[in-house]
Amino acid sequence: MRALVTGGASGLGAALCRALVARGDEVLSADVNPPAEPLDGVEYLTLDVRSDDDWAAAHARVLEKWGELDLLFNNAGVAGGGRVDVAGMDEWEWITQINLFGVVRGTRAFVPLMKAQGSGTIVNTASLAGLVHPAGMGSYNAVKAAVVAFSETMGHELAEFGIKVSVVCPSYFRTPLIDNMQGTDVAIGSVIGALVANSPTSADDIAAAVLAGIEAGDEVILPDEAARAAYGLKVADRDGYNQVMRHQAARLNAMGS
Repeated sequence: MRALVTGGASGLGAALCRALVARGDEVLSADVNPPAEPLDGVEYLTLDVRSDDDWAAAHARVLEKWGELDLLFNNAGVAGGGRVDVAGMDEWEWITQINLFGVVRGTRAFVPLMKAQGSGTIVNTASLAGLVHPAGMGSYNAVKAAVVAFSETMGHELAEFGIKVSVVCPSYFRTPLIDNMQGTDVAIGSVIGALVANSPTSADDIAAAVLAGIEAGDEVILPDEAARAAYGLKVADRDGYNQVMRHQAARLNAMGS
């Protein structure tokens, strides 16, 4: 299989690259930053997912290298959030450009090629935050929910062309993504940082579950038990879910800004 992974230099993207190479796939990794530890068998491209020119260059490299593309992982993303009266509109615009429009740009860049070849799989990295919406994360929740909705829409729209679409919705897992979190709401940054640092789940665990979900044909991949439990609570017991979320909101508000 031939795969392009955005955000492939670190975190889940790097874990996906490792997992793909380990099973014998050919991999292009595209990231705005160079990899800390380059992986044998992976070619690295510079790609800012906000740049149409960078996407055009990635498309040209795929055509030059392979002529076709089997797997597109729209994985690049940033961490952010903040309560509605604390986070500024510039923070909303920043996270939307990367986490949502980056996915849209990547899909638009490669759908014509996949339509022409009559096959392909698009895998969009959202988050449990796309399905379960804790307080203090309005912008992050909103863009990840949009990625979930966009992915479902693309699944319907592209099915007749032989193109499959999956969306990945993990809970907190250990990743350096949090190191680059931006925002003026210091309290939510502290909460999220602790949840990430204390998670028992690694990026490699998530990557393995993602590839298994793709193989199983899952349209929504909940790759860890914490994600499945949280979403299960929302579906099965909305009152209980609301109590948990509002208790968390009260604790966050007590921390101040």
